[in-house]
Amino acid sequence: MLRLLMIGAGGIGGYYSARLLDAGHQAVLTARGAHLHALAENGLTVRYEGRERHHRPDVCDHQKLVTRYKLDDFDVIVIALKATATASVVDELGAWLKQGRVPVLSLQNGVDNEPLLAEAIGADRVIGGLAVRIGGHIARPGVIEAEGVAQIVMGAWPKVIARSDTRNPLLETLAAAFNGAGIPTTLSDNIRYELWRKLVINNGVNPLSALAGLDTRSLTHHPEFSKIVYGMMAETVEASKADGVNLEKKDLDEMFELISNFNAIKTSMLVDKEKGRPLELDSIAGAVLRRCELLGIDAPYTTTIYALLQSESRLEG
Repeated sequence: MLRLLMIGAGGIGGYYSARLLDAGHQAVLTARGAHLHALAENGLTVRYEGRERHHRPDVCDHQKLVTRYKLDDFDVIVIALKATATASVVDELGAWLKQGRVPVLSLQNGVDNEPLLAEAIGADRVIGGLAVRIGGHIARPGVIEAEGVAQIVMGAWPKVIARSDTRNPLLETLAAAFNGAGIPTTLSDNIRYELWRKLVINNGVNPLSALAGLDTRSLTHHPEFSKIVYGMMAETVEASKADGVNLEKKDLDEMFELISNFNAIKTSMLVDKEKGRPLELDSIAGAVLRRCELLGIDAPYTTTIYALLQSESRLEG
């Protein structure tokens, strides 16, 4: 039985927690605001593929977490918050996370979460991960709606250097537990490469979807918007070279084909915009632009969409 702490029981974290709870594993969830209150009062409800799962796991905010639990109460800590919250989590929970050797798995968008965690707790405790082909959001406090294959790819960050890495046995345990719970999970020897491949998709569709108000299929099958999607994805491929990942055109074409054939889903950034929440713009498009600047190359598509969303945000504010 796996003992898991899910920091951030939103659309992604809530769905994966429910699958693991179904399989008999233990999970403690963190949340805040109305969602936290609803989880504590009524439990967690997850709707997926016509089925509804309901559980009553332990749930708390970060303040109660550090007083109620010890780090070693868990086998793994999973962070499924928005990437914009990673820095604040490190500030709030950094001292608590240093009180043991439990690895921390990030299931977040972007390529900057693992470096932040590595700086706070040591790179040898960081597991990189990504949720693939899943759409999930909080339909209302306490209720999650999810769709898609909902795969997970994870691995020792930034990549496996030696088979003697102390994270490897846990990774095998996690993969077995996740797969057994109906979460298709694979391990990667080079997780940073996988994270960048996902960023190619995220930068291609997330910012533009928030600006245009369109789902992924509408964007990728539109005669003009599809060109912008491909252009932003191509700029992300070039940006990867700043991290020594060196994605190629085949990666670009594979990712474009993948998102073009995926379900017509609202991106997380579009959902956040509709709900009036902060966008992960800096974690996605901003990450690409910072690296393009380091490389001394232009990224006109990403620069334009980034600037338009920033301007729109200032006007709405």
